[in-house]
Amino acid sequence: MTTAQETRPNTLRWWALGLIALAQFMVIMDTSIIGVALPRMRDALGFTPSTLSWVFNAYVIAFGGLLLLGGRLSDLFGARRLFAAGWAILLAGSVLAGAAGNVPVELAGRVVQGAGAALIAPSALTLLMMLFGSNPKELTKALALYGAAAPAGGTAGVFLGGVITEYLSWPWVFYLNVPIALLALFATRAVLPGGAAGTRGAVDVLGALTVTLGLGTLVYGIVRAPEAGWAAAETWIALGAGFVLLAGFVVRQAKARTPLMRLSIFRAPRLGAANLAQVFLGAAWIPMWFFLNLYLQQVLGFRAFPAGAALLPMTALIMLGMIALAPRVIGRFGPKPPIVAGLLLLAAGLGWLALVRADGSFWVDVLPASLVAALGMSLAFIPSLSTAISAARPEEGGLASGIVNTGYQVGSALGLAVMTALAAASGAGALGDPAALTSGYSVAFVGSAAIALVGAGLAALTFRRR
Repeated sequence: MTTAQETRPNTLRWWALGLIALAQFMVIMDTSIIGVALPRMRDALGFTPSTLSWVFNAYVIAFGGLLLLGGRLSDLFGARRLFAAGWAILLAGSVLAGAAGNVPVELAGRVVQGAGAALIAPSALTLLMMLFGSNPKELTKALALYGAAAPAGGTAGVFLGGVITEYLSWPWVFYLNVPIALLALFATRAVLPGGAAGTRGAVDVLGALTVTLGLGTLVYGIVRAPEAGWAAAETWIALGAGFVLLAGFVVRQAKARTPLMRLSIFRAPRLGAANLAQVFLGAAWIPMWFFLNLYLQQVLGFRAFPAGAALLPMTALIMLGMIALAPRVIGRFGPKPPIVAGLLLLAAGLGWLALVRADGSFWVDVLPASLVAALGMSLAFIPSLSTAISAARPEEGGLASGIVNTGYQVGSALGLAVMTALAAASGAGALGDPAALTSGYSVAFVGSAAIALVGAGLAALTFRRR
């Protein structure tokens, strides 16, 4: 009896990793699956070119803003319990988003989905550390598989989004989550370790609301600026309120007895540098993915299914790089060189994409450049993720997971907001005019390349070798 109890977790560990990887797969798929469906959603629900990015941003802001709360709750009440709760909330949000008949309901569904993902992501990483943290060799392997689930989710999202939008209808990009969430809820109790919940304590709900509202207000101001005008009172009020709320969050975390994010955690060597790299990765990568989808459909004239299939080579290369290449490079050179090299390659690929033409082709204008960007992403993502998680104390695994996920999602939201504003000001809102659209998208690619270059420079300066 004792032997069976001792060996049961070992025999189920890799099944548990599969479920944890599924969580990462779904969290990322829910950001990418809507990309191909965006033009249909715009026509069906009445989005404008400048508000369309909120289908993505509503999810990412709720996700990124509530991740720290999710990490704290995971540490306090048990990772498995929060993992299951997150799946239930994601399921409810998916039903709401799929059934939406107007813009407000659609965005509300996306916010609920993001809140569910904010519980799933940090608890999943905590569970992974519980299962594999005692064996560094197995941990590197587990993190590589977990990291590869992100581009796999991106690949599946782009491809399935194309298939579903082309042959069913756009609401099914959300309804697809329902059976997967039910399966995950059933498997959670069967394969994941229960573990004892941490010491119960206060939860800084006000801090979570402050950072979420601050991020949302800041993104709103940036996205709204091209229409309202950068000098308009509305723009400055939104931007000012966003900065004040985010500054208030930091002040509160410094003074609160039980902060949502203990600021002294950043004293851990390389934790801040690794999280900064994740911020810049999200800020450069997500705008590229967003505008590449629009370029394929609005300029090159791809239908939904071919547009999804066109991005498969890029995401397949990311998966291969994360599983086969990144762990070997980390083992030989440590985390700093691949992070810096990866961000530089990502910048090169984005700079190449900026040369897209209104009368271009997938084979010349998209495929080669997207593969260079994908190789860069695959090199930089895993070392920055693993460094950020392993730098914290074991009892703060949920917080560290929440911080690194927050960094990536916050970078994604702010990067997309800024690039949407720049693209709109350069012609990206001129539907039906391929030359103007291409000009706007090209500006977004140039801006994203600049972000990746800055990220590479900061990583080179801030990462300690030991």
